[in-house]
Amino acid sequence: MSLTVLSSAYRLRSLCRLQRIHGHMMSSHVEQEVLMEKVGRAGVITMNRPKVLNALNLTMIRQIYPQLKKWEQDSETDIVIIKGAGGKAFCAGGDIRAVTEAGKVGDSLAQDFFREEYILNNLIGACRKPYIALIDGITMGGGVGLSVHGRFRVATEKTLFAMPETAIGLFPDVGGGFFLPRLRGKLGLFLALTGFRLKGRDVHRAGVATHFVESKKISDLEKELVDLKSPSADDVSRVLDSFHNESSLDSEKPFVLDQHISDIDRLFSSSTVEGIMENLKADGSEFAKKQAETLSKMSPTSLKITYKQLQAGASLSLPDVLVMEYRLSQACMRGSDFYEGVRAVLVDKDQSPKWNPSALADVSDQSVEQCFSSLGENELTF
Repeated sequence: MSLTVLSSAYRLRSLCRLQRIHGHMMSSHVEQEVLMEKVGRAGVITMNRPKVLNALNLTMIRQIYPQLKKWEQDSETDIVIIKGAGGKAFCAGGDIRAVTEAGKVGDSLAQDFFREEYILNNLIGACRKPYIALIDGITMGGGVGLSVHGRFRVATEKTLFAMPETAIGLFPDVGGGFFLPRLRGKLGLFLALTGFRLKGRDVHRAGVATHFVESKKISDLEKELVDLKSPSADDVSRVLDSFHNESSLDSEKPFVLDQHISDIDRLFSSSTVEGIMENLKADGSEFAKKQAETLSKMSPTSLKITYKQLQAGASLSLPDVLVMEYRLSQACMRGSDFYEGVRAVLVDKDQSPKWNPSALADVSDQSVEQCFSSLGENELTF
């Protein structure tokens, strides 16, 4: 069979898959994928795809964005609460399998999803009314974008936070370039490069959450918040502080990275990713060995892009970071590692991605620089 016929057959299969997934991402299910209701003077958003851990798709983004804008301007709405249905996840991330299928065949979803997701992230960051994310469960990737830029983020013992994108040939987007370098020391860079998972109270200790409340008290907390009469941000803060102070679960346990914080600051202080790898290998401690092993499995291109993203993002505003990250998202769609990472981790699940280039030394500074280049008339605008 000729290469042309093979190529056409592959393209046709991808198109058929994409049509199915596109229908799924743009679906108008009988069961609504995101619920939006007014409870008293609070606007309440519930991600309602529990079977897929409330994964964020374009339909949901297109429902949340206009509603949030409306509530922000509505004199009858004082606060916004966002949460996930099902008890397992707040939001486990964006529906990226659909995005990679779109990218393979040049479908516009590969641009639209990132563009509209980042515009929503920016709106959350700029929201003038108290925005409270109840991150009771898995909160990764796109779920982090829906929570971390809001004024209040409430973790519970069920919270599992991570930015695991370097493992799939992407980078910690949704404003990761803004909030990660603003965590203490080199903690943000460590989380970004390794995808290290934080659980429960540690999400608050790391500075990702603003409060920690036991999961069984979340419904009482929500009731108290919606019952507030014309609350200011300080009033909301007082309620959250009160629940936080009454939640003693795991308070005696030290922060999971406590004994490694000084090591992280030392080992991840280098002007290059190669330098970090050298530091880790030279150190010889079990912790350093484990991190070197983790980084060796990640996309070398993703590691270098992520390093530069956080370096630049440390001195940029959230909107400027999101403009930069949109450029990076489209560079990933043009490359090969994102498709290969999604295949290896999420589709075939063989956990054996074949990265290209396969070594850090083969990822040139020029190729990284190109990922940050302006998209001209296709730039992200707000």
